[in-house]
Amino acid sequence: MTSDNAPDLTAHLRALPPARVLYTDFDGTLLGPAGSLLTAADGTPTARAATALVRARAAGISVVPVSGRRHGLLAMDTRLLGLWDYIAEAGTVVCRGGEVSCVWGEMPPGLAATPREGLERVGALSALLSAFPGDLRVFDPWDAGRVGEFLLHGLVDVDRANQVLAEVGAPWAHLIDNGATDGWPGREVHAYHLIPRGTGKALAVANDLAARGLEPEQAMAVGDSLEDATMAPQVGTYVQVANGHAELGGNAFAAPGAMGEGFADAVTAALEAMEP
Repeated sequence: MTSDNAPDLTAHLRALPPARVLYTDFDGTLLGPAGSLLTAADGTPTARAATALVRARAAGISVVPVSGRRHGLLAMDTRLLGLWDYIAEAGTVVCRGGEVSCVWGEMPPGLAATPREGLERVGALSALLSAFPGDLRVFDPWDAGRVGEFLLHGLVDVDRANQVLAEVGAPWAHLIDNGATDGWPGREVHAYHLIPRGTGKALAVANDLAARGLEPEQAMAVGDSLEDATMAPQVGTYVQVANGHAELGGNAFAAPGAMGEGFADAVTAALEAMEP
């Protein structure tokens, strides 16, 4: 679905309670090329995303980054943008009200001090690397410093990968495809998150909404990847930026702008819907 034939986003939002929280992916959504807040998808300077952040805060909308970035890095990025809470490492680490906690999902209790340590202890990482030699590897240096998961890249059959995890006695672990990335010269590859089942962006958003005492209809989410699109059923409105690639329908809409400009389109629609 394209922005040309998508239902009217503002009209949809007017039928819902005003948005109180907006969950946004970082790379490829709020941020432009090379992780820049001030660069449009075509490389030209733009302040639209930055202005949208200010407008959202002024209107009382809490903006919560939901990212695959490691939590230490996302914590610094969040503070730099004047935000407070975040969901990091594909939903396995949450910061709310200044308190940082891991999300364990279906990992057996007491297995390790962190979800990442548990995944390594049962051999989940080594099993995947052995099953796909030359096609899957740790995504250095971006994997370093994580506590909730492993970040990998390459090109593999995710269903087969999750079968391997079950075969080595870790059916509670699974690999998710986060879409195309770079970092492997000469090859077209995807980024993957190795996380416990019962975690992920969608579940983290649902839990965060419950902790805030909000209904899904009071929330929006913006993203570009297939994993981002899993947030759609957890919120009243999902907006995919123009560089996204998930199938849309229902409460999911296409923004005309790509990357940060698409994020700005979503904020603009939310604010217009609040007007009398």
